[in-house]
Amino acid sequence: MNVPTRWAGLLAATLFFTAAAGSYALCGQAPSNASPAKSAEQSRVILAQTLPQLDGRDLKATVVEVTYAPGGSSTPHSHPCPVIVYVVEGALRAQVKGEPESTYHAGESFYEPPNGVHQVSANASQTEPVKFLAYFVCDHETPLSVPPPYSKPAGGKQQ
Repeated sequence: MNVPTRWAGLLAATLFFTAAAGSYALCGQAPSNASPAKSAEQSRVILAQTLPQLDGRDLKATVVEVTYAPGGSSTPHSHPCPVIVYVVEGALRAQVKGEPESTYHAGESFYEPPNGVHQVSANASQTEPVKFLAYFVCDHETPLSVPPPYSKPAGGKQQ
């Protein structure tokens, strides 16, 4: 490993976790008017995930807040970058192609590998909204979400 790549990886991790800590605090976990004598710091690891090899030349961390109305969802899509999702409120149903569908509740987190097809991303409730944060770590300029790639079945037609 050469020095620039090692430093780029360290920078990416630092930016990523600084953004995560900042947004966690913004989610109401650290009240700004709390008295230092009355509050004790608490921390917990929400998720630990090894990221794929990044080239380290043009790293960018992006945090996106997403809200789905009751019963809301997105169409199938893919993310060219690795994504870590943290559910702020409500419950989110999610499924990446090849994995079972799961429901994540407020305070829970999950990882999506780059280029996985996100087949289900939906509010699990028909009465309450869901809000979540998506943390993207990209090593090149790219759209954060793209249409899923199409596969050709044995007959040669696209599906």
